[in-house]
Amino acid sequence: MLNKKSAFSGLILLLAILWSMNASAARGLPDFTDLVGEASPSVVNISTTQKVQQRSLQGGFPPGQQVPDIFRHFFEEFEEQQPQQPRQRQRQSLGSGFIISEDGYLLTNNHVVENAEEIIVRLSDRRELVAELIGSDPSTDLALLKIDADGLPVARLGDSDQLRVGEWVLAIGSPFGFEHSVTAGIVSAKGRALPNETYVPFIQTDVAINPGNSGGPLFNLDGEVIGINSQIYTRSGGFMGLSFAIPMQVAMEVAEQLRENGRVSRGWLGVVIQEVNRDLAESFGLDRPQGALIANVDPEGPAAAGGIQTGDIILEVEGVDIETSSDLPPAVGRLNPGKEGEFVILRDGERLELQVAVGERPENPRASSGRPEEDEPAAAGRLGLQVEPLPAAMKERWSVESGVQVVSVAPESPAAQAGIRRGDVLVSLAGRPVETPRQLAELAADLPSGQSLAVRLIRQGNPLFVALRITE
Repeated sequence: MLNKKSAFSGLILLLAILWSMNASAARGLPDFTDLVGEASPSVVNISTTQKVQQRSLQGGFPPGQQVPDIFRHFFEEFEEQQPQQPRQRQRQSLGSGFIISEDGYLLTNNHVVENAEEIIVRLSDRRELVAELIGSDPSTDLALLKIDADGLPVARLGDSDQLRVGEWVLAIGSPFGFEHSVTAGIVSAKGRALPNETYVPFIQTDVAINPGNSGGPLFNLDGEVIGINSQIYTRSGGFMGLSFAIPMQVAMEVAEQLRENGRVSRGWLGVVIQEVNRDLAESFGLDRPQGALIANVDPEGPAAAGGIQTGDIILEVEGVDIETSSDLPPAVGRLNPGKEGEFVILRDGERLELQVAVGERPENPRASSGRPEEDEPAAAGRLGLQVEPLPAAMKERWSVESGVQVVSVAPESPAAQAGIRRGDVLVSLAGRPVETPRQLAELAADLPSGQSLAVRLIRQGNPLFVALRITE
């Protein structure tokens, strides 16, 4: 009998331990209820009215047309069409936003309100107010709105720079028009660069974001907004586990300028940059790939005035490490035009410090370069290239003043392995400018074997570097 009692007591003890372990595991998961109750009133639904031409839509796209870009915005959803009218007023429930001041300033995405004739903000208490567009910035996809109201619930703003990968985050918005929907996940990565998004180091999360969440806040567990939901990666048009938010530090810098000036001015160097891969790192004397390689310099731009040259690798800007080329535009953009910043560069294997006064980014920035011309045909046998003088038409078309045109590339040659193509303009080799075909042949004859050498090209008007290695 005693043994039975002992066995029963042991079983009870085991069950108690298992229950305790499960309870502890459950307590390890975040409880979002208080956060949602506190933060939801500051989140708004945004819709617009605008004139559009009549068209037939299926899922936001013309019949038969595929999603044009996997990094697509969400503003092509929820169109309530009024049929049989060639021109009409169309009301679109487009996205979300959140209140950043008691007197009615709000933040949302630029693509939510772009081209809108009327912007309607629906508050959590069901009031609908017309909003004024204070300013927008397509480069960061941000817009600042103002409604005529006081004593509004304000979202608490956090420091996105302190955000850590793996941290829990929560989104509140209006996916597919369902207002104040809550989704949660973790931070997957920071500082993500997306195609055509130059000035935003995105926060990547696995929070479920869908059309209608655009412009809505991303909260940390302290109930602070640390990002603005902006884009998703999708092949289907819906959520696929990859969402991207604009960091709050970037958003507030833009919002302050929009509030003061109605527009955003940002620093500009006047350079074309490219990534440093392993071979290029070796050719420039780096022990690992890092920095932003200067492929071209506008001779009249701030970079040229500050002493930056083609072939330099920018490693730091104002104490901020430039690990990849995508780190450079936001670092420069955050400098005020006219402000002198400290740039650490690598040139000819040596680290240099330059004081460069950045300019204001023009509407259509464009970089160009130039060197004198000469015309004398020759071949560069060690490289596996046949080149000829640069035609005048090509110089004019691509704004190139010197270099040689590649007319053929031998299969399996060092040039072919480096990716040099017929039609490329070869501008420099191992840091030395190429003025004529004969000069290229002479340079090639003296090149060392077994090490990567940087070759600067102009391809279809675009400057780039490739790494070439002679193995003989």
